[in-house]
Parts: sequence; structure tokens; C-alpha cells
Amino acid sequence: MGREAEYFSKDFDWEKLKQEVESNPYLSYHFQPFDSIPPSLPSPSQDSQAWNQFHIRHSTGRFFKSSYDDLFVSFPSNIWVQERRYLLKEFLTLLSCDEDSKVLEVGCGNGSTALPILRGRDNIIIYACDCSNEALERANKMIEVSIVGSVAHRFQLFHYDFSTSGFPKWLACDSCKGNFLQKEHNQFSDAEENKDMSLNNSSSLRESNCCTGGVDFVTLIFTLSAAPLHRMPAVIRECFSVLKPGGLLLFRDYGLYDMTMLRFEPDKRVGFRESMHSDGTRSYFFCTDTVRDLFTSSGFNELELEYCCVKSTNRRTGKSMRRVWVHGKFQKPF
Repeated sequence: MGREAEYFSKDFDWEKLKQEVESNPYLSYHFQPFDSIPPSLPSPSQDSQAWNQFHIRHSTGRFFKSSYDDLFVSFPSNIWVQERRYLLKEFLTLLSCDEDSKVLEVGCGNGSTALPILRGRDNIIIYACDCSNEALERANKMIEVSIVGSVAHRFQLFHYDFSTSGFPKWLACDSCKGNFLQKEHNQFSDAEENKDMSLNNSSSLRESNCCTGGVDFVTLIFTLSAAPLHRMPAVIRECFSVLKPGGLLLFRDYGLYDMTMLRFEPDKRVGFRESMHSDGTRSYFFCTDTVRDLFTSSGFNELELEYCCVKSTNRRTGKSMRRVWVHGKFQKPF
């Protein structure tokens, strides 16, 4: 059986891992309530600065770890990229979407998410943003050297810090957002009338010159966990606001009991299930209930939500690693 057919995300049982971890007294501090308040919480600008410095330090891209279905690709100028090939297997709708569908990638990093999407579909448009200028520069170089032919017309980068402001108006202006809301308001109209309205609204959005008319997909791939928990609802609401009715948000991030979570020492905790690295970057570890509450409370409908449990091997040490991620697909109501 070829590698393409071997992809699997249930290498071990999450409930058994939970039982094993929670019965280990040396790990009990991870599950104790977090009542203390850190003496000084970093401001949004400090969080962004920490991530920019992170990308500068790891400018070759070698830092980024992969699951067994990711691919490290080397390009000229010492650019190393972890191409997330699993995305097109986990989110098949990216392969079957309409021509000229628009994707907003939030937190693009070095471009490892955009690359397989651009490779997989030659008529998809990606708007990719990040709070780090260093990451944007590297993503731009990586896409330029990795794909034959120019993709400038369908890959656009912009600087954006989701923890401090809303998305720019050129993604979805107030008028188009109003159209989205009007369409949602009329979703309980009779079926035929609703169908006609859908066609008319789609046409007007395509012909709009004020903005892109909103996007069909938003990807949050290992991005939301970098924000403090109390800022996450605002980020999700912003994503909701620029999606067209019926649009999809594709989510993948660190899950509860992931190997990375268990490595944090007690003094690195800055919240419940939330820890901070020595460089000032933070990580939150999600359970499915938290993800569900975050997205449904912002208006999304849940389509898929589960733990991905992948066992991989450190090629240098030979040590087996149990990785836990949360996979989710959410839809904005029609």
C-alpha cells in the first residue's frame, strides 16, 4: 500500500491517553485550577513581537515539527518548508470547491499551509496574513521558488495582527457584511425564495468593486492557540464576519494531553491549559468542548470536531511521540 493510502489519524485512543496522563502524579499540576494572576500580562503588541522574534530565530524553517504525513522541502536560499500535505486529505472541500474560491489563511507563518492548497488547486485564491513581517517575507520567497509559474494573481500576503484589530475592509466591507447579515436573516424564508436570493447575492458580491466580497474559507491552522484564551472569541467573530454565508472555517490546533503540553514545567503555566515558552510565545491546548463552545457561541454550526491522535518517531533519537491535535470544520449559516 502506498504512502498516500496509509494516512491515518487514530494511532491511539485519546481516552486511554487521558486516563494514563491524569493518573500520573508527576503530571497532576497540568490539571489543577489556575487561580493566580500573573504579575503582568503581555500586551497584544508584546505577543506579536515575541512571534516576530521567534520567526527571525528560526528563519530557515527547520524548527517546525511535522506529523508523519508532512513533507520537508528544501529550496534555494536555505529555505526549509514543512509542507502540510495532510490538509487536502483532512479538508477535502478544498479540492472540490468552486473555481476562484477565496481562502483567508490566518497566521500563515512560513507558508506551509498555503503551499499544498496552491499546488492542489490551480484556480483557488489565497489571502494570507501574519503578525510577523519576517514570516511574511519567508512565505513569499517560499511560494515564489516552489511553484512553477507565477501565482501572484492568486496568492496575496498582508500584515495583520488578529489580537489587536479587525480584518481590513478590502476583505469584506461594511456593505457586504450587511448583505451577509441580510441573507442570514432571511434563511427561514420559503425554500424557493431563499434560493433566488442566494443567486442574486452571489452575483452582486462577484461584481462588487469595493472589496473582495468576503471569502469562502478561513483556515486557522495552529494559530488560535498562540492567542490568550480571553482574546479568542474576538478572533473567531472576526473570521465569522468576513466569511460568506455557507462559508467554512477549517481548524486544526494543539489538543489536550499532547506531548508538547506535558513537557511544560509548572512555572511556565500562565492559565488553565495555557503555558508560555521562555521566548514569550504562548500555547493553549484545546479540548473539543472548548473548541465547540468558542465557535458555536460566535454563530458557527459544527460540522466536524474530533481529536487526531498521531504516533510519530523522532528520527534522531528513535523515541516514540504521541501527538494530539483537534480537527474541526465549522460553517457559517446560509
